[in-house]
Amino acid sequence: MHRLIVALLLLIPAAGLADDPPVTVPIQRLAMDVALTAARATLAACREKGMNVAVAVVDRGGHVQVLLRDTLAMPLTLKISEQKAYAAMNFNTPTSELEGRFTAPFSPGKVDGIVLSAGALPIAAAGTIIGGIGVSGAPSGQVDEACAQAGLDAIIDELELAL
Repeated sequence: MHRLIVALLLLIPAAGLADDPPVTVPIQRLAMDVALTAARATLAACREKGMNVAVAVVDRGGHVQVLLRDTLAMPLTLKISEQKAYAAMNFNTPTSELEGRFTAPFSPGKVDGIVLSAGALPIAAAGTIIGGIGVSGAPSGQVDEACAQAGLDAIIDELELAL
């Protein structure tokens, strides 16, 4: 009787093999040239407004793909733009919508590596989060975010077609 029960228990996982989740999953990533196009378009948009900024483009894992600092942008803008991009990607929302949202003592707004002020947008297409683009250095986060939007606009059609 015990052998029959053991044999039946061994068959149960085999019957569900078709329903088992995959061992790995594919993750969409921006090609380097596309990330660079977004960063350059962002920088150009801010230059048109007379602003020297830094722009960061992060991938779906939050790793920096492109980091550019204009000639007169302060060195601190590099880290801030990266952390804004990281926040936009993780929360899949513009960082302007996150300002003031997390005020508790141990909320995400207090986590090292995340800046929750205006100036970053998630990069998403066809319902897939691909990364984030963050800007720092303009007099306001709204200007930073408008420049980030120009960078996103420069690549969104290509992304939508690819996905």
